[in-house]
Amino acid sequence: MIGRLNHVAIAVKDLDAAVATYRDVLGAKVSPALDQPEHGVTVVFIELPNTKIELLHPLGEGSPIAKFLERNADGGIHHVCYEVDDILAARDKLKATGARVLGTGEPKIGAHGKPVLFLHPKDFMGTLVELEQS
Repeated sequence: MIGRLNHVAIAVKDLDAAVATYRDVLGAKVSPALDQPEHGVTVVFIELPNTKIELLHPLGEGSPIAKFLERNADGGIHHVCYEVDDILAARDKLKATGARVLGTGEPKIGAHGKPVLFLHPKDFMGTLVELEQS
C-alpha cells in the first residue's frame, strides 16, 4: 500500500537557524518558507536526491508543533510521510485493520498541494505517520 518515503519532518524552535544549518553547513538546497495556517505550521523543504526533509515551525495559536516543542524543547523528528496511490482507499483499508486516522478522517490539503492524512503514533511503533496521495 505505501509507496516511497516522501519526507521526514523535523520540528524546530528556530526556523532561520535550522535553514542556515542545512543550507550553509550541509550545503543543501532549501525551499522558501511557506505558511500553512490550516495546519498551524510554517514549512521549509530541504531537497535531497532521494527524498526531502521538512522543517516545521509553529504558526498561530494552538499549533500542534508548539505543543510538540513544549514536550521536546530541542525539537526533533515529528513524523514520517509515505506516498500512497489512493489516499481514500488507503484510509479505508487502514481503518478496517483498526488503525486510527487522526482528525475527522477526511484528507486535508498538505504543503505539496496534495491530500494528506495522519495516523495515530500508538498504532505505528510510536511514530506519527502522514500519508500523502502521490
